[in-house]
Amino acid sequence: MSLPNMHHAEPIPHAAKAEIDRLLQTGDLFRYTAAADAPVTLLEAEFAQMMGSKYALAVSSCSAALFLSLKALNLPRDARVLIPGFTFAAVPSAVIHADCLPVLCEVGDNYRVDMADFTAKLPDVSAVIISHMRGHTSDMDAIMGLCDAAGIPVIEDAAHSLGTLWHGRKIGTIGRIGCFSFQSYKMINAGEGGILVTDDADLVARAVIMSGAYEHNWKKHPVLQEAFAKHQNTLPLYNLRMGNLSAAVIRPQLPELARRVTDGLAGHDHVAALLNGSTWIDVPAPLAPETRAPDSIQFNVQGVTDAQVLDFVAAAKTQGVTVQVFGLSDDNARAFWNWKFIKDLPELPQTRAMLMRACDVRLPVHLTRAEQDSVADILLGAAEAAFGQTLAYGT
Repeated sequence: MSLPNMHHAEPIPHAAKAEIDRLLQTGDLFRYTAAADAPVTLLEAEFAQMMGSKYALAVSSCSAALFLSLKALNLPRDARVLIPGFTFAAVPSAVIHADCLPVLCEVGDNYRVDMADFTAKLPDVSAVIISHMRGHTSDMDAIMGLCDAAGIPVIEDAAHSLGTLWHGRKIGTIGRIGCFSFQSYKMINAGEGGILVTDDADLVARAVIMSGAYEHNWKKHPVLQEAFAKHQNTLPLYNLRMGNLSAAVIRPQLPELARRVTDGLAGHDHVAALLNGSTWIDVPAPLAPETRAPDSIQFNVQGVTDAQVLDFVAAAKTQGVTVQVFGLSDDNARAFWNWKFIKDLPELPQTRAMLMRACDVRLPVHLTRAEQDSVADILLGAAEAAFGQTLAYGT
């Protein structure tokens, strides 16, 4: 079977067309031009309601949301921020942009925060960012228990986790702030874009002003006005706003999210079950409280050499499936040793070992069951071709 382009997203719902045409006719692209009901304003209200949060702020990217979250926490310069060693380079970059210092924590073979290392490093930090990397949820019960007891704020980097649940609660609403992405490879696609949610009026007021609500544009946000007034002219502006065109693309996709989550989880679990029948492939199970919302699949290859892993990648690619091995891809932005912008970059041996065997494959939610079967067959065939001879001889 010929596979579709695995990096293509679903078509943008037709409902976006009329609003985009209206915006193009009026030229009303700036979120603060209208007195009320601008597309970005409506998106914020709809997203907050969907998440069950009091406030939402739409911005230019999830990276911008993370940066603004740190700035809004009013951390001192050079504050230490604990992050997982397995995340995207944008996360430590946001920490540095916010004049803070990233502290890296070990991550286990299941792609989740190693709680022993997390616990050991927590006393020396002022804030925590938990990246639910590729939608894999770390132990939020343990993390929040430790952080709440220590009075340390938690930011959830939920770029990959829109729609994921933890004990039935929406990921991104557990910490002090949750940050989401609308980049094209995420569950909702605007090309670029991000949004943060919180229940803290004073925190979101600071974030709104710094996002670029200059003069009195903050009055167009439905937040307690006294939360804004005391910050007027006291905070720097970083101009990280979302434009109305992006919001017009995003809003019609919100009603599609539940279906996409359901389809994505069903497809992921079907392919995972097939792959776990292999001698060489292990798809880590979710933690018990987690209900995932995946649009990709990650698995570890085991008992093989670097050269064999590269042979596996090449064999899959010839059949139309791209496999990214986080630690074996040149200059991969998810391999912590490539974050050379971090001063005194630490070594994380457990995380490094995991990344050298952790494989990542796009698994769009719109794949048919036959296409999912084809993806699994290609991966299993590539594993047999690359790994079979070695294990047959017991090495």
